[in-house]
Amino acid sequence: MNALDYVVLFGTLLGIAAYGMWRTCGRKDLRDYLSGGGQSGWLLIGLSVMATQASAVTFLSTPGQGYQDGLGFVQNYFGTPFALIIIAVFFLPVYRRLNVYTAYEYLGQRFDTKTRLLGAALFLVQRGLGAGLTIYAPAIVLSTIFGWPLNATIICSGLVVVAYTVAGGSDAVSLTQKYQLGIIFAGMILAFVLLVMKLPAGLSLGDALTLAGGFHKLQAVDFSPSLHVRYTFWSGLFGGTFLMLSYFGTDQSQVQRYIRGASLRESRLGLMFNAVWKIPMQFFILLLGVLLFVFYQFEQPPVFFNQAAWKNQPTGSAQTAEAEFATAHAEERRQLNAWLAARRAGDQSSEKAAFALAATAHTRVEVVRDSVKTQLGKESGTPANDNDYIFITFILDYLPHGVIGLLTAAFFAAALNSKAAELNSLASTTVVDFYRHLLNREASDVHCVRAAQGFTAFWGLFAIAVAIFANLSENLVQAANILGSLFYGVPLGIFLLAFFVKPVGGTAVFWAAVVAEVVILFLYGVRHLIPALDISYLWYNLIGCAACMLFSLVIQAALGPAPKTPATPATP
Repeated sequence: MNALDYVVLFGTLLGIAAYGMWRTCGRKDLRDYLSGGGQSGWLLIGLSVMATQASAVTFLSTPGQGYQDGLGFVQNYFGTPFALIIIAVFFLPVYRRLNVYTAYEYLGQRFDTKTRLLGAALFLVQRGLGAGLTIYAPAIVLSTIFGWPLNATIICSGLVVVAYTVAGGSDAVSLTQKYQLGIIFAGMILAFVLLVMKLPAGLSLGDALTLAGGFHKLQAVDFSPSLHVRYTFWSGLFGGTFLMLSYFGTDQSQVQRYIRGASLRESRLGLMFNAVWKIPMQFFILLLGVLLFVFYQFEQPPVFFNQAAWKNQPTGSAQTAEAEFATAHAEERRQLNAWLAARRAGDQSSEKAAFALAATAHTRVEVVRDSVKTQLGKESGTPANDNDYIFITFILDYLPHGVIGLLTAAFFAAALNSKAAELNSLASTTVVDFYRHLLNREASDVHCVRAAQGFTAFWGLFAIAVAIFANLSENLVQAANILGSLFYGVPLGIFLLAFFVKPVGGTAVFWAAVVAEVVILFLYGVRHLIPALDISYLWYNLIGCAACMLFSLVIQAALGPAPKTPATPATP
């Protein structure tokens, strides 16, 4: 990066953050601080929901996912439109009618205090751990760009977000998200255009897609019925629907984005905005990764994209691996050029033969990369994964100055808005469902705002600690979805019981939820020990939800008719 990049980066981020803090500094009304005042229009709600979900993990890691595995990851989102329609029809009217701060207050009214606290606790655990990933993602960018130690980078970048969120609360998040999202999309579209322009002369976009298809990168839909295949049409449709139902319908970081709309209609339109645009957005980012794959078939990539880890290798073994990699890649590039020439000449026989030789050479390239990953994994104790470094490597090596600064700003804008929303939701839940409900029912709004600021700082420090100790065998975007799937199914089961199964009481639901969560964690823990249980993580959402509901019915039948729970105030 040069001076222009730094001006673009820091000017963009500091300008947006200063604007948000200036507009919201000194807010003492609890509802404004936690929920943003309740006057948002549908477009602002839609952008806020999208920005909260689309963190730096999405824009940094998803292109690497597309590079490695192609478009298949988009199936993860096939259930999103159905989930958002269900939430708009059933969940949203209840939340607005009860005028709650958090979704878990409804559980206290429908069931009892212990069920409310369990739902809130599951959210705090999952979102607290997930917040660590949203700090970890931009720290990778900073440490790669500046050569800073990763842990120091995590601490510094995390403290910046904590300070911003503590000062402004939910209002600061909402006011700035539309500007941050604009920077993000401008940067990603510009990167896509420049990537297409940098493809080899004579290689059209159609040729690039044909080549990607030859390497099986364009298979967006897999109709395999196997539960062991991670991403299929069925796991995305069914498991994905339950994942998104829980995320958008019961996760406070999302619920508080839309329950304070100016009207029920505005909130619903904001959700429908995401129902329409979520899958196309993810498809576009994955396609960017697929084109990166094509680009690097003609331009030699690093043997391991995480250069900081690779540079620590012994000189002799590193040179040997790099020499083997360079030889195999040069042969692949030579055959792909022959393939392109034959394609231009209309010689289908030569085209087919050249691509077969290129595919053979590519296999040798991947063998070298796999051996490097295996070696690095043995040294670190966990499988090595460099997918998260692919996109940032391309940006730093091939894009012009100024654009580098803009895209780096885009990553940090994504991190800022999603991290701020997460911390604000964690503080909201802690204050409303625990502190004010259990410890200080008579606390004033001013007191609760101060408490929320303190809990925001606490959860920020917790997330920083998680990021420091993170050692991922998955790339970031998959790790985030796996973590969510471990904890989302059970809360969804609790809420569905609350909405639709009136004979079930709080005691049955509480213990059923505890058992169901233990079952999910057990399935995940033994997946490598028992091959039959090594299923796609998307199914955990459906299994957790179904188990919670089934166990609740069984326990309630054993307990007898549930006593009627007296109504409790919406806000304690």
